[in-house]
Amino acid sequence: MTSKFLRSGLIVAALLTLAACATRTAPEPGPLPSPSPAPAPVPAQPETPPARAESFAELPGWAEDDHAAAFEAFRTTCGVARDPALSEVCRRARASGPLDRPRARAFFEENFRPELVIGEGILTAYFSPVYEARDRPDAEFSAPVRPKPSDLVMSGPGGKDAMRRLPDGRLAPYADRTEIELAGAGAALAWMRPEEHFFLQVQGSGVLVFPDGRRSKAVFAATNGRPFAGIANPMRERGLLPADNTSGEAIRAWLAANRGPAADEIMRINPRYVFFTLAPDDGRHPAGAAGVPLPPGRAVAVDAGLHALGQPFFIDGVAPILSGAFPTYRRTVMALDVGGAIKGPVRADLYLGQGPQAGLEAGRVRHTLRMHRLVPKVGPGW
Repeated sequence: MTSKFLRSGLIVAALLTLAACATRTAPEPGPLPSPSPAPAPVPAQPETPPARAESFAELPGWAEDDHAAAFEAFRTTCGVARDPALSEVCRRARASGPLDRPRARAFFEENFRPELVIGEGILTAYFSPVYEARDRPDAEFSAPVRPKPSDLVMSGPGGKDAMRRLPDGRLAPYADRTEIELAGAGAALAWMRPEEHFFLQVQGSGVLVFPDGRRSKAVFAATNGRPFAGIANPMRERGLLPADNTSGEAIRAWLAANRGPAADEIMRINPRYVFFTLAPDDGRHPAGAAGVPLPPGRAVAVDAGLHALGQPFFIDGVAPILSGAFPTYRRTVMALDVGGAIKGPVRADLYLGQGPQAGLEAGRVRHTLRMHRLVPKVGPGW
């Protein structure tokens, strides 16, 4: 993010998903796959949230995890870590080459000790969508994929505020979704179905497939700086969707069935707008904020103010609230992305991969989360 989707948190999160790029005071009962974990800045030295030492035997599901897959994800991405101790464990992992399950489990247990991050939080998920697109608009493909506008500038501390430069040189807050959409398409990069374009913006990146077979990556370029507002709660409150089925797929299906003013009204509840660039599709998974391709099912977006990129965790996600969801997500993952809505010490957005199946799964992830930080056994005392 970044990928952006990257990230991001995007933010597979969450949301329409809850993961969506906005801080919540109350949980949104039904997410879309998280919005792009991308636009959040990455602090150089994150704070370390309180944690309690524990043993691997205490981790629910540790013995059942695919440690070989977890080790491969760690081995191929651990180079992003800045912590000297983690870098040393990374060197050992890369020197060993691929390992089978028993040896990979032994590697983790010999080189790390788990710590429970104090508290309970939320696990959501995000994915990289693959959508149809057109070079020209028609009745079905009517939503323009817009490039970053020439009058959008980043200002304020750290260049984090998206502003509009007025003709007289003054700066003003950038337009919200409604104003941007009513202003016309401009020099559109491509055209999409409106509901799929909306989901592309939530994720922050994706792949566009054209009728002639061309495939282009839609890469996150900028946002209008407005906060993300989820649409799951408003749709539930208006009786448009049942309380237990505000998944990403259910939301997308309603928007498609009500394409036009009704769907536009719902989508405009979210003032945040994402701009893109197009690049050739290299077939790789998107890169997260850490700058490396995200391993599906083994990468999470985290709060970069509290957790360092490259840090491994064992996540324990249980008690889903959305129908059709997998009951648990218990596995070793790497912190490789960030997201504006991914806030707090026990908060993670799990990247699940590319395409419709990943999107279907991501849209149902809204689990109670516990996070176990894996701390290197390196240095004095080890």
